[in-house]
Amino acid sequence: MPNNMQDINIRPIQPGDNAAIALIIRTALTEFGANKPGTVFYDDSTDHLFELFAAEPRSAYYIALKGNVVVGGAGIYPTEGLPEHTCELVKMYLNKDARGMGLGRKMIDHCLELARQKGFHQVYLETMPELNKAVAVYEQFGFSYLSGPMGNTGHNGCNIWMLKQL
Repeated sequence: MPNNMQDINIRPIQPGDNAAIALIIRTALTEFGANKPGTVFYDDSTDHLFELFAAEPRSAYYIALKGNVVVGGAGIYPTEGLPEHTCELVKMYLNKDARGMGLGRKMIDHCLELARQKGFHQVYLETMPELNKAVAVYEQFGFSYLSGPMGNTGHNGCNIWMLKQL
């Protein structure tokens, strides 16, 4: 692990993290040209992640901090319409300065372990070609491509769907 990872702490989201993680999500989508309708860019819930995850006991969202600064986040959520024992890897975004050090992999590992602990058997995700570096990482984690979406995410702007067996 690179030296700059030793300064990173991962902890559950807190109410005061909402604005910082929403900014990271929207900035990353804009940076990659993926700030389009049908994505989390326009979701009202993006501004209220603490409340969203607090209201669903089988969900979890974790914040990555460098010092006291929020640099990313990722979570799992039992999205409506998904098969039983399936959750979604959601809102996995990192600040530009936090990329390339292995933090994304650490966050995915953390989310997959949480999914196992909460009794899920598979993890679903949706993404876009604009986020091709993330797609490559998902492939390395063993996510397989699906021919269409699962569940009722409301994110019709996503056109890559993947699933991983735990």
